[in-house]
Amino acid sequence: MAQQEKNWDTSYEWKIILLLSLTFGLVGLDRFILPVILQSPNSTMAKDLGLTPQDGGAMAGYLGMAWGVSAFVMGYLADKIGRRLVLAPAILVFSLMSVFSGVVGTVMGLIIVRIVMGIAEGPVASTGVAVAVEASKPSRRGMNNGIFQCMISLFGLALGPMIATRLLDSHSWHTVFMLVGAPGVIMAILMWMVVREPAKRADTGHGGGGTPFLSMFGHRNAKVAPLTLICAMGGIFVIAAMLMGYLTAPVGAGLGLDPITAGNVFSAVGVGVAIGQFAMPALSDIIGRKLSTLASYILAAVALYFFTQAGPDNTTTLWILLFFASLFNFAALAILAGPVAAEAAPPGMLASMAGFVIFAGEFVGGGISPIIAGRIASGPYGLKGALYFAACGLVVGFFVALFLKETAPSKVKA
Repeated sequence: MAQQEKNWDTSYEWKIILLLSLTFGLVGLDRFILPVILQSPNSTMAKDLGLTPQDGGAMAGYLGMAWGVSAFVMGYLADKIGRRLVLAPAILVFSLMSVFSGVVGTVMGLIIVRIVMGIAEGPVASTGVAVAVEASKPSRRGMNNGIFQCMISLFGLALGPMIATRLLDSHSWHTVFMLVGAPGVIMAILMWMVVREPAKRADTGHGGGGTPFLSMFGHRNAKVAPLTLICAMGGIFVIAAMLMGYLTAPVGAGLGLDPITAGNVFSAVGVGVAIGQFAMPALSDIIGRKLSTLASYILAAVALYFFTQAGPDNTTTLWILLFFASLFNFAALAILAGPVAAEAAPPGMLASMAGFVIFAGEFVGGGISPIIAGRIASGPYGLKGALYFAACGLVVGFFVALFLKETAPSKVKA
């Protein structure tokens, strides 16, 4: 092992982590900019298409469910036919779907485009985790996955709201979608040129010495991680879908902030998530996956609860509370979907395992939870009720995570 680490190809490791990071950043920008544009008072999108807040939650949910199913199916396929054949076409398709989001003229057309986008973005998550793990030294596995995964938040939730609210001052919502979709074409070409295939691919049949498909679920974390990830996914995607509406809705229904101020407060989500997705997986390399996950869940729930109790007068307090809620919420997600999933995978089935964990989290947490939250927001409890729903889910996630088995190399004796 010492000789293997000494001869590690560090140049390729950092090169592919950089490409994965930029690509996942574009995934975040394409995915999360829709709720901001839809709910911004400067945008005519809701009026043009006749969309309601419940429609916005539903579209986020449809995309999340498509993402989850695709992450599993295409991750499994990536283990069979190779990483490049899955990753490069997926990047190209999700970029085109972002462009098409700006040209559709009906609600049904937008729903179809966002579902196809989810199908294309799912494999970037699952196969991306596999590529990152295969390129990383075991001692940097958590850190590198954190770097890669944090970019979806930095681009989508930190930069996205500020970019969207400012572009909408001088451009139509159609143009904004087109601008954010274009760079993905370049990333698809670079990914095809750079990604290396693993030395071993999965043989999921029972012959030829391959790994039987059902053996993927033999590790305890293969069952626990998907269940607890549902709670982390639910928290962050409910926030992403409902927060702009809560910040800008009139006092009583929300906080009554103007669009620019709301965009600045919303940026706390992206900054917090980006730091949490990098710092906590890196810390889990040292203190362990389980302790890092448990701490993340409980701290996220506490910060989100206090955010719902804060008024509109002190935007600094709102920003700080939202920063910590997002930091710890997405930290749990990054640890579970990255190193925990990878370390539970049998040989040759890394993308499949990551895909299955992401599937469960996305389909229920990223898909069904925003739909439920949208219904809550349209009822007597309003938008604040949707945020309460997210906080309760994080508490449930903490209790489920108590059953995780520790797998960090620093904590598990060889």
